[in-house]
Order: sequence, then structure tokens, then C-alpha cells
Amino acid sequence: MAINYTPLAERMRPQYLSDIIGQDHLIGKGAPLRNLIEHQNLPSLLLWGPPGVGKTTLAKVIAKSLQRPFFQISAINSGVKEIRDIIEKAEHVAGCILFIDEIHRFNKSQQDALLMAVEKGTITLIGATTENPSFEVNRALISRCQLMILRSLAAEDLIKIIQFALKNDLELNKFKVTLHETDALIQISGGDVRKILNALEIIIQQFKTDDSIIITNQLVNEVIKKNILLYDKKGDYHYDIISAFIKSMRGSNPNAAVYWLARMLHAGEELSFIARRMIIFASEDIGNANPNALLLANACFESVEKIGYPESRIILSHCAIYLASSPKSNASYLAIEEAMALVEKTGNLPVPLHLRNAPTLLMKQLNYGKNYQYPHNFENNFIEQDYLPETINELLLYKPQQNAKEQEIKKFLGSKWKVYNT
Repeated sequence: MAINYTPLAERMRPQYLSDIIGQDHLIGKGAPLRNLIEHQNLPSLLLWGPPGVGKTTLAKVIAKSLQRPFFQISAINSGVKEIRDIIEKAEHVAGCILFIDEIHRFNKSQQDALLMAVEKGTITLIGATTENPSFEVNRALISRCQLMILRSLAAEDLIKIIQFALKNDLELNKFKVTLHETDALIQISGGDVRKILNALEIIIQQFKTDDSIIITNQLVNEVIKKNILLYDKKGDYHYDIISAFIKSMRGSNPNAAVYWLARMLHAGEELSFIARRMIIFASEDIGNANPNALLLANACFESVEKIGYPESRIILSHCAIYLASSPKSNASYLAIEEAMALVEKTGNLPVPLHLRNAPTLLMKQLNYGKNYQYPHNFENNFIEQDYLPETINELLLYKPQQNAKEQEIKKFLGSKWKVYNT
């Protein structure tokens, strides 16, 4: 008898939309993606979700449902040449779907190679990613695609998948299997269908000579050996846990901050990544409420680079606790965000002539630098003069917040500028 070496997860891959378990918010009755498919009005898509939730399956089912030519490549081992070859073929065949797995691994030039073909409709792109597209996919490409967010499968969905596999897989239904407990299987899977089906197959293969197999939590833990933490430093949980870490520090909770730090360290997160995020946090969320926070965060980064793991865990903990316990202000962050929005709105407003440099005679003749007053020539190193374009001269971007340090700053600025006395 021939042995089937195809993994169970691949054998159980759904072929039709009705076979897919889970993701009802996208493909359930009346859901947006199902409507697009049923009306044969498919735009280019970005499928964003954790590993093993059905991104590849969904792409294949969509192509099959619409009876469209389907090309598949992986960004791990493909490049611009492969993209151009497919686009060239697609120019002669209407309605081609190009599925790119792990599209976040393409660099900017590789992603740019897709833009024109997507724009013209030469291909319908379906990109799959475990990474947040906001960080990893070009804005121009995102704007040409509709984002669909896939979720980790719920426990009841995972149980349905296990039961379906036990009943319908030609290899598994040779054995008498009783699904007595499922908690351990579900915990190990972390919502990943591949993991839960692979674990199920490993267990059954190990006991295939038994008359019957009763799956219990104890059996699962004994066979699988290690309960894998739900963290993927290359995927979605990478961003979820760093987000929890940042928000805990922002919320002034050092206990939660250290917990999430430990989660990242346990999973082997890159130390410099954690330290870099704390540097950003020190300015974005603390700023001038405690200027020393940025100094300590930067010192933490440099120390971690020198020391390495495991000792650097102490340095990271030291810094995280300090940042979490520090007074908070996002005034610097708000100021630059407002300034960037203003620049976007008003464009290139002219620099006042008195602020312009005048290294040449012609520039001096054009009054560049004329009437500029050097503050150090005046009492208290200050003289009131205009520093902004005329049309926005009364602008207030930096707004000190209600903490001791910034109230000192406000008092100082109020002694110089009327705008800080309102």
C-alpha cells in the first residue's frame, strides 16, 4: 500500500468557500469578501493575519471560485524577474490572479514592480502577510489594494477542523480515535490550523499500533513535549506584544511592562529592537516631562549592544521600569505631527528674509539676512523677532502639558512669548 507523505494540513486544505471553517467576518453570509466573490468583482487584496489562519487557502479558493488563471510565488525565493515573467504572461490572458506569499519580504523595488500591472488591471494581486502592512508594504501598493484582516481561529473552529479531519481524512479514519480533551491541542496551536493538525497527526502516528487512541491533554503534552509560547518574532504577535509593552509603559504600569518584556526575551526577540522602541518611547510619550528618559533609553541601547544576553535583560528591565514610572507627556509628538500636517497643507511657505543666510554679495543685495538680530547681543540672550513665515506667525505647535518640568518650560517661554500666556 502506498504511503501518503503529504502533511495532514495540506490534505485537509479546503477546495471551496463553503468548506472553509472560520473567518466568518470576511466570508460568512453577507460578509464583504464573500460579496465581492459572489459578484465577481474582485479587487487586488492584501490578506493580513497570523500564520496558519488560511491566507493561502483563501487565495486558492477565490481563484477556483472565479475560475481565474492563478499564479503563485513566494517572496522568500522570488524576485523582480519572476514578477515580470508572470506579468508578461498575464498580458495575454485575461483575469489573472497573482498570489504572493509573505509579500512583506519584498523590498521597495520588488513591490514597485507590481504597481503598474495592478493599476492597469493586468493582474489581480493577492498578497499574504503576517506583518502589519503599514510597516512592511509600500503605501502606493496598499492604496491599490483592499485590506482583509484574518483572525486567529477560535477554539470551536479548531475543534470542528480536528473533527472534520478525523472523519474525512483517508489516513486518519483508519484509526479509532476518541477526542476526549482538546485544551492542550488548542493551546499549542495558538490559533494556527497547521500546528493543530500537525500535532494531531504526530500523536496518531506515534500510537497507530494501538487498538484505540484517546486524546487527552496529558497525552498531547507528553508527545509534543513543549507548549510553545504564542509569540512569533517574525510575525503578527511580534507587533502585538511590543504594542502591549509600549502601552504598559505609557500607562505607567511597570509590572505589566516587565511582564511583556519577559515574554519577548523568552521568545528570543532581538534585544536591539526592544531597546530602539524604548528610545522612541522616551521622546514620544515622556519628552520634556523628563528629559533624562531619552538619555537613559539611549544608554540602555548602547549598553545592550556591548553586553549581550543574558545580562542585558537586567539593563532592559531597569530602563523599562524607569520609563513606565516616569511622568508622561506626548507634547513633542503632537507638535511634530501638527507641524507635518501644516506643511502638507500650506506647502513651501517662504523663509523670512531676515532669517536667510547671505554668503554671497547678490544675496546681500536681495536683503537676505537684513535686520536679523543676534539674540546673544541682548539682555538675557533674547530679543523678540519673527521666526515663522508671516502667514503663520502666531502659530502654537508645542503645548507644554500639566507636569512639573513642562510647567517650568511654559513659565520660561511665557516670559518671552505672548502666545504662551493665553
